[in-house]
Amino acid sequence: MRVLVTGGSGFLGRALLPVLVRAGHEVRALARGDVEDAAALGVEVVRGALEDRGSVRTALAGVEAVVHLAGRVDFDPTDPAALYRLHVEGTRTLLEDALAAGASRFLLASSSGTIGVSEEPREATEADDYPIALVASWPYYLSKIYQEKVALRFHRDTGFPVVVLNPSLLLGPGDARLTSTDVVFKFLERRVPSMPGGGLSFVDVRDAAAAFAAAVGRGRPGERYLLGGANMSFAEFFARLARLSGVPAPRVRLPSGAGVAAARLLERFHAWRESEPPVSTAEVEMGERYWYVNAARARAELGFAPRDPQETIFETWRYVEERFRGRRTTSAAPAAGRR
Repeated sequence: MRVLVTGGSGFLGRALLPVLVRAGHEVRALARGDVEDAAALGVEVVRGALEDRGSVRTALAGVEAVVHLAGRVDFDPTDPAALYRLHVEGTRTLLEDALAAGASRFLLASSSGTIGVSEEPREATEADDYPIALVASWPYYLSKIYQEKVALRFHRDTGFPVVVLNPSLLLGPGDARLTSTDVVFKFLERRVPSMPGGGLSFVDVRDAAAAFAAAVGRGRPGERYLLGGANMSFAEFFARLARLSGVPAPRVRLPSGAGVAAARLLERFHAWRESEPPVSTAEVEMGERYWYVNAARARAELGFAPRDPQETIFETWRYVEERFRGRRTTSAAPAAGRR
């Protein structure tokens, strides 16, 4: 099958391209930047942004399936309109152009945060409604919710097969821009001032890529698939990082309201100094929520098989240490099955 991947130079895109090639697909990537190993893989690259409709139409010519990964992870609440234009309007336009070009399948990379965010430690499933009230102050997640709504409505209105995949926090090696593994970098840099009270879900980028490749042929149109490899409290997650790195986990645990208030004060102080605060108010707010998900549907229908989470944490830590902190790591990889 001829497959177009938008966002081919991103963290998930670079993991997905070789998986699709190994599965026997002819692969084309639409990307702003360089696509690592494209020539060696035999991947055709079309340079361009999603906003450049001419480049998009060139990239769509002759393809049978589209895997739409392009987007921007941004928790700055000051410009929600930009996220809406990119994620919602950009996806709608891409859907229209893909249908007009004769594509027969469309996979959308969304986020588990459009489903799995709660004030309680519960696992969300695809049957849950959109948590609009909880994410109302976070434009990124609102834009991803409306992106999903647009894509699924397009499927209902036109019959164009659309499948939505909802990966949780992507970890693992290869995040060259720290778009997803920034939480690990900030921990290692001691920029997490207090212990968040909530919990996160994460998935190894390589396991998410395998699920996307499987969904090209097996995903059911009109359905969403949560991709979560492990659910952990932030306390456990940071404790594991502490054991690997020797960097102590935060000892202070502030009540939720106090932590958010302190983050706001820090933001004002750093704005006055024209410097970057260690964490943003939005990050502190999100750290007090639970992002747990249940990936049973993806396991059953896509063969999703996440690896041991300790392996993912270890390889994320090693990659961040060596690439961004210039430190060689000497710890051995965890034994199989260790948790």
